[in-house]
Amino acid sequence: MSETLTKPEAVIGKEHYFSLSFVLSRVLNSGVIMSIEKNDHELKGLEKSIAKLTKTKYVSLFNSYTGAIHGALWGQDIRYGDSTRLDQPSDQERKFLHWLGIALASDSHLKQAYTSIEVNADNLERLNQLVLGASGRAPVLILDFTGLGFGPVAAIASNDEKIWKKAERLKIFGAFDLQTMWTQEESEPELQPAAQFNYRLSPLVAACVKISLLRRKPS
Repeated sequence: MSETLTKPEAVIGKEHYFSLSFVLSRVLNSGVIMSIEKNDHELKGLEKSIAKLTKTKYVSLFNSYTGAIHGALWGQDIRYGDSTRLDQPSDQERKFLHWLGIALASDSHLKQAYTSIEVNADNLERLNQLVLGASGRAPVLILDFTGLGFGPVAAIASNDEKIWKKAERLKIFGAFDLQTMWTQEESEPELQPAAQFNYRLSPLVAACVKISLLRRKPS
């Protein structure tokens, strides 16, 4: 009995063909792992994809979930000695906030610091629905892409420019450090934190995550 062959359904839209091939050729040919170029395409591309997905104006990338938590808290001026509220915090979150010197409170009148979504292969196609369900519950949405298997990677998304600026200034070689490197002038001196951390994401990992977002077929 003969079988009917059918053309497989495309998983990447035609409008993404050029950007996908550009990302792949850049990563594969250059072998880039870490870049501090101010015009890096992979990081900006992933930021734009996440902004479109979450319908937010500002996105900041981190090389760990705890880094994204730190950025979300610092961006809202939640720091050592302060208290905040989280919805069903994990053991990892409790320990990290304790390390930061931030207390967890259960007072329902206290603003929730952030909501988070753990993205993996099992829920990637339902990501749009998950984002819709989490949106508006807190000033910051954290997307943890570590479960996709490319390494630790997370992002914070917000409509508050101040949160984005402070989160970027927390990172060594964040957006404002890169401006300083190329112009030799401090662009936002009032945003300088007491300490910065090596939270900058690898462009290679960013490219892999972006391709995963492009390839997903929303259910």
